[in-house]
Amino acid sequence: MKENRFNFCPECGGKNIQTLLNGRKWLCPDCGFDLYNNVASAVGLLIQNSAGEVLFVKRSKDPRKGFLTVPGGFAEPDETAEEAAFRECKEEIGVSPVSVRYLCTFPNNYEYKTVQYKTCDMFFTAELPEEYELKPQVGEVDSFVWQKLENAGDVEKCPLAFESTKNTLLKWLEEKCQKTK
Repeated sequence: MKENRFNFCPECGGKNIQTLLNGRKWLCPDCGFDLYNNVASAVGLLIQNSAGEVLFVKRSKDPRKGFLTVPGGFAEPDETAEEAAFRECKEEIGVSPVSVRYLCTFPNNYEYKTVQYKTCDMFFTAELPEEYELKPQVGEVDSFVWQKLENAGDVEKCPLAFESTKNTLLKWLEEKCQKTK
């Protein structure tokens, strides 16, 4: 992954800005500007229908335009992960879940334009109301795909946008398999 850099100090405009910690910190020796690029938190929701299929959204923008992921997105300031999960579900698919339950978390790399973000992606299982109509969020979601996932091979065949989603689906399948034993 390429390193995030500033060519000029955002505070004083000086050219001596230093990139440290593999692109996670910037320091200007001229004015003392000091900035860390900390990990961003994001959420994803694993939603199944009555047929046992998992809901995927097809991304309508970069990064990874055209690839599949589960509904979700970045947490906002002063928002819990659970609040972000409810909000992102409503925004991306037009339906508020009736419940969410924490599943797992995985790190992720998220490249937006030329900036590399490290994220902590928190995943939840979610249940939708009995009656619902999916409505894709304009500019974010092209379409929906319901996909049956029964083993790791099924996950590997999915054109997934993010490694954290793949890891979550594999963990979810593993846990499902252990419960049926």
